[in-house]
Amino acid sequence: MSRTMIAVVAIAILALSPAVHAADYPSKSVRMVIAFSPGGPSDILSRLIGGKLSERMGQPFVFDNRPGAGGNVAGEIVATSPADGHTLMIANNSVLAANASLYKKMTFNPAKDLVPVVWVASQPNILVVHPSVPAKNVKELVAYLKSKPGQINYASSGNGAAAHLAAELFKSMTKTDMLHIPFKGAAPALTDVLAGRSQVIFATALSVKAHLDANRLRPLAVTTATRMNTMPNLPTVAESGVPGFEASTWHGLVAVAGTPAPIRTRLNTEVNAVLKDPQVSKFLEGQGAIIQGGTAEKFAAHIKSEIPKWAKVIKDSGARVD
Repeated sequence: MSRTMIAVVAIAILALSPAVHAADYPSKSVRMVIAFSPGGPSDILSRLIGGKLSERMGQPFVFDNRPGAGGNVAGEIVATSPADGHTLMIANNSVLAANASLYKKMTFNPAKDLVPVVWVASQPNILVVHPSVPAKNVKELVAYLKSKPGQINYASSGNGAAAHLAAELFKSMTKTDMLHIPFKGAAPALTDVLAGRSQVIFATALSVKAHLDANRLRPLAVTTATRMNTMPNLPTVAESGVPGFEASTWHGLVAVAGTPAPIRTRLNTEVNAVLKDPQVSKFLEGQGAIIQGGTAEKFAAHIKSEIPKWAKVIKDSGARVD
C-alpha cells in the first residue's frame, strides 16, 4: 500500500472513530459516583437521572456513594478514572466552585480534571430551625443568636457544601456566631437537627420538604432572591432583614476530562430528554427545584461565574479547611 493510501486510510479511521465512540456508548455499566451520603439532594438527583438514563441507554447505572471532604473524595475518584464516559458524577457547587478556595490541599483540579456535560437543576436552600428554637422568623433568629453567641449549632452536609457556605454568609451578613457541625451528607445533617443536637440548617427543599410537611422542622426563609412557587408564603432571607442575601445549591453532570466529545454530546442530549420527562419534571418542580438543562457551554459559564462569588464568601468568612 502506498504512503498516500496509508495516509488516506488513517485519516478515514480518525474521522470515523468519534462516531464509533458515540454509537457504541455505553458499552458496559456506567458508574455514577455520588459525593454525599444516601438521602441527600446529590443522591436523590443521581439516582433519579441515572435511573432514567439507564432506561434510555440500555446499560445499568451503578450508584456509588463516596462521601467525604465536601465532595472531594468522590471528585478525585472520578477525576482519576478512565476518560471513556463510564464514570460520571452529578456534582454540586461545592465540588465545582467552592472547594478549590476552601481546601488548602486538593488532590485534583475540578477545572482541569472534570468536564461539564449538562446543568441539571438548581435548588433553593431553606433556612430551617428545630422547633425548640423560639424564633418564628429571620429577625427573631438573629436576635436569638446574638443572645447566645457561639452556643447554637448549625449542621451542614460537609465542609464546603452549599449549606455550609450559606450559613457562613448568613453569619457574616448578620454578625452572628454559630458553631458548625459538618456531616458527610444532607441526610445525617438533617437527622442531627431533627434530634435537636443541632438547631439550625440551610437545606434544599428537595431534602427537607417531607420534614416541613410533617411539622418536624420550622422553615423561616428561602435563600434565593425570589420566593419559591411551591412555598409562596415563605419569605426570602433578603426581604426578612438581610438585604442582598442569596445562596442556592445547584447540580450538574460532569465527566472525566478527555472524554470524547461525541460521548459528552450524547450524554447532554439524553439528560436534556430526561429533564423533559413529565415524571421527572413533576417530581423536581414539586420539590422546589428549578430545572436547567441546555448546553455544556451554559453549564461551564455558570460554573465560571460561581467560582469568584464563593471564593469571596470563603475569604470574608475565614471558612478554610486545612
